[in-house]
Amino acid sequence: MFRRDLIVASLVTTTFGSLAFAEGKKMTNLNKTDKWDKTFLQSDKVQCTKVNFTNRYGVPLVGDLYIPKDSKTPLPAIAVSGPFGAVKEQASGRYAQKLAENGFITLAFDPSFTGESGGQVRAVASPDINTEDFSAAVDYLSTRKDVDPNKIGILGICGFGGFALNAAANDPRIKATVTSTMYDMTRVLSKGYSDSMTAEDRYKLREELNKQRTKDFLTGKPERAGGLPDKLNGSEPLFIKQYWEYYKQPRGYHPRSLNSNEGWAKTSQLSFMNMPILAYSNEIRTPVMVIHGEKAHSLYFSKDAYKKLTGDNKELVIIPGAVHVDLYDNDKFIPWEKIVDFYKKNL
Repeated sequence: MFRRDLIVASLVTTTFGSLAFAEGKKMTNLNKTDKWDKTFLQSDKVQCTKVNFTNRYGVPLVGDLYIPKDSKTPLPAIAVSGPFGAVKEQASGRYAQKLAENGFITLAFDPSFTGESGGQVRAVASPDINTEDFSAAVDYLSTRKDVDPNKIGILGICGFGGFALNAAANDPRIKATVTSTMYDMTRVLSKGYSDSMTAEDRYKLREELNKQRTKDFLTGKPERAGGLPDKLNGSEPLFIKQYWEYYKQPRGYHPRSLNSNEGWAKTSQLSFMNMPILAYSNEIRTPVMVIHGEKAHSLYFSKDAYKKLTGDNKELVIIPGAVHVDLYDNDKFIPWEKIVDFYKKNL
């Protein structure tokens, strides 16, 4: 039977956005804000500067560059992004600032078509372009005078954990990779949770999504997938409640975040159903650390991704008692010391 509820859950947990994603001149001109509008407190140990760079497809990307104060350069650098549908003012910025406090130059960036980054149409995604976004961040970092180009790593959170592994497989300039509470977006959006979708389910979903393409073409505006409700009714799965507690509450809400508002364009899912990532992750030759919560509904993504990795310098870190969103912002569970030690050893 076609499990529409599973697909809705997949989209809900990864797609929620609107406000600053209106199409047009404002976003084309990258209307960046210089005010501190993060979901976390500003550190007095680092300097944060807004920067922009362009990916291989010509999409202008915007990031927050965190530089440790009073440090001798050049320094090792780390590019950070995720979760899928979040913005740099949420979890990725928090990770970037924390790592900068520990001696790294870090770059938390908004992926193509989202946040303060450019690209039209808004609120769309692509496994290829989102993987490219990581390599574009490496392009930018490797050409800065204060960065050692031979010591650049990446860190991907949630859905961008999968893209980080995909980028590491394709880009040898990336010398160390960390994934935190990882999703394989191509897997979940093509197979549903726990791979529960059948080929017939996928065919019916493709019929539905391609009908949506026709509708979008006629209206000239992609329809959004929708996101988390403003209020919970109590019948939602536990992991949906956990996403809601982060994205819809002051803890993690941000007006530019897809995950806090109306979601991705519905048809974004099509490319993820037809182009699986991680096909060559077994060929990654550089160090990888895979981190996940013991109680996370998404733990199987990290376990399976880790099994595919080869070589001796790979580590799976399972955090006792942690659920998926705990690794977004909960200092009780995020293994900061282990992450910092990993990068210091390998960069």
